[in-house]
Amino acid sequence: MVPRFVVVPAIPAQTQSLRGGKRSYCKASASGFNLYDNQDKLRLQQAYPSRLEAEAACQQLNAERVCPLTLVPLNGDKGCPPNA
Repeated sequence: MVPRFVVVPAIPAQTQSLRGGKRSYCKASASGFNLYDNQDKLRLQQAYPSRLEAEAACQQLNAERVCPLTLVPLNGDKGCPPNA
């Protein structure tokens, strides 16, 4: 079982590109951390500057879930059981 929300590095944003000879180099800046929803398979928009803040938000979201267990089955079954 995998927790529903996990911390992932944010997608780097391109800041500028440099041209060196025949190669082009792109500088990217990391913008912190995001949360990923394993059940809906999407990255949440909220960005956190540090991993500690992202971990705290992740634990809070996992604790707030309505399901008794905030774990997502690996077989892709979505949602809580009917009697939960």
